[in-house]
Amino acid sequence: MKIVVMGVSGCGKSRIGAALAQRLDLPFFDADDFHSAANVEKMARGAPLTDADRAQWLTDLSALIQREPSLVLACSALKAEYRGLLRAGAPGLQYVYLQGDFDTILQRLSQRRGHYFKGPDMLLSQFTALEEPAADEAILIDIRQSAEEVLTACLQALDDMGSSRSHPASDSKGTQ
Repeated sequence: MKIVVMGVSGCGKSRIGAALAQRLDLPFFDADDFHSAANVEKMARGAPLTDADRAQWLTDLSALIQREPSLVLACSALKAEYRGLLRAGAPGLQYVYLQGDFDTILQRLSQRRGHYFKGPDMLLSQFTALEEPAADEAILIDIRQSAEEVLTACLQALDDMGSSRSHPASDSKGTQ
């Protein structure tokens, strides 16, 4: 099982991703740990990353996904192009999109301490870059609930998907 927990900064990717990995007994990786020092420094100044800034980072993450037999990766994966690159060579990769609105996430970010992500302008740049995945591309999870409820929703959706893959919609008798 390979899962990417995605969304803009402040949506809970790392927290939910780590908890999901623990519950599923899978290794957890945070894409933030794979940024170059130059990218981290740029974000710490409040400057948004460009596609060029993200290119090597995405290549490294794609290699990680291909290399690991199973994992949970917390990664913004803001654009469809990025998600396609991460899925290359890992067709079974499942996205879980932690979906939230600007005000909810900004409020959460304002409570963070010691994180390189700075200010509403940077969050706005992420929302501007975000190409929300459709329901057929990702599991969509509303984050306007407690972290435990978000985790439960993720686990249930993944379980439902696993059940639908391992059990066809109907058998030869037409039953489910």
